[in-house]
Formats: sequence, C-alpha cells, structure tokens
Amino acid sequence: MEKPKSVEAYLSSLPPEQRKVLQRLRDTIAAAAPHAEEGITYSMPGFLVGGKGFVGYMAFKDHYSFFPMSPAAVDVHRKELGDHVTGKGTISFDYGERLPVTLIKKVVKTRLAEVETRRGRY
Repeated sequence: MEKPKSVEAYLSSLPPEQRKVLQRLRDTIAAAAPHAEEGITYSMPGFLVGGKGFVGYMAFKDHYSFFPMSPAAVDVHRKELGDHVTGKGTISFDYGERLPVTLIKKVVKTRLAEVETRRGRY
C-alpha cells in the first residue's frame, strides 16, 4: 500500500463500511485529545503531539487496528482490552463489533499522560 498523502485521502480510499468505522475511531480519538494534530504518522492516519506520532489507526481486510504507539499504554488497560490486544502496541477490532468508545478514550488519555510526562505539557 502506498503511503497516504492525507487522512482524508486515506479515508476516501476505503470502502464505505471501513470508512464509517474508522471515522468513528478518528472522532473518538479527537474528542479525547483535542490538542493533538491530525496527520499521517508512520505511514498511517493518526494524531501527533509536539510534531511526533502519538496514536494511529488503519484498516485491514478483516479488521481495523488502533495503535497507541506505546506498549506501556496498552498494558495499563490490558485486562479491559482482553482479546483486542493483538501485539505489543496494537489493539484490533472486527468491523461488525461496537467500538468501545469509553475504553478508547481511556487509552488515549493514558497515552497523553505518558507524552506529557516525557515532554512537558502539550
């Protein structure tokens, strides 16, 4: 897959079902991190803080993934995330399941706290 030029270009390239689900994830992240800048990070759509990748997300054939870009942030919520944790820093969901909005916001807030500790307030 070619690196997307913008978040909008990436989303518009997806089938409607995938686009709808990722838009919901995108909106959830934006609500939890209103000061984060949206953009392409690590060749995927996501959000940046201080010009550096903060979180990302991506559509795949049979699932979509949320990347907090921090194994530590995933570990804090590992029990709540259950089988959704599919890698050190990867949280995956099936397209047909309901997005756990509150849990995603918790992970984003944990990630924000981690970034703030490292770099000072954003």
